[in-house]
Amino acid sequence: MQAVIFDIDGTLLDSVDLHAQAWVAAFRHFGVETEEKAVRSQIGKGGDELMPVFLPAERVEREGETIEGYRSDLFKRDYLDRVKPFPGVRALFERIRAEGLTIALASSGKGPEVEHYQEILGIADLVAVATSSDDAERSKPHPDIFEAALKKLALPAGKAVVVGDTPYDAQAAGKAGLATVGVLCGGFPEADLSRAGCIAIYRDPQDLLDGFDASPLARR
Repeated sequence: MQAVIFDIDGTLLDSVDLHAQAWVAAFRHFGVETEEKAVRSQIGKGGDELMPVFLPAERVEREGETIEGYRSDLFKRDYLDRVKPFPGVRALFERIRAEGLTIALASSGKGPEVEHYQEILGIADLVAVATSSDDAERSKPHPDIFEAALKKLALPAGKAVVVGDTPYDAQAAGKAGLATVGVLCGGFPEADLSRAGCIAIYRDPQDLLDGFDASPLARR
């Protein structure tokens, strides 16, 4: 193995509830009432995959870009400053780099969001490659974002592993030929991550760091 590809929201950042709240508020602005719990279960997908769960296809076709743009602006204005890193992220990244591995980020968020998240996390100097929704036609659970990361890394799938918090991460990674290590800090049940194909599951980045030597990330 030569690289580790990380999801961001719910994996490195405590942001899933905030994204769900922003989507509920955005849907309400456009006259659609949704339950936060139902929306939360879809976080990890991009807007192109999330909106059709709550809106008719013809409305997504007609207003999807407008709704997603409103949601993005709303999140940046009212929610972004409340996003916090999970414990142990930078220390985990330093350990991975000390193992001689390359680090990539693969998020369903927009490019500027991914850049800002690296600043919040204090990891920009440790990340070699970052992909976002700007690099993919389709978001998770489609494999496009992970395939884009592999292309930027110039590696075959067998030389990298994904770390993510949602079944959509594991499903997308699996379609790209990548194994996934799951983390529970995004709030998805362990059983859902296992069913989606995660080969190992940890509580959060700190737990993965604490158990690093026995994890799939350790070079053997």
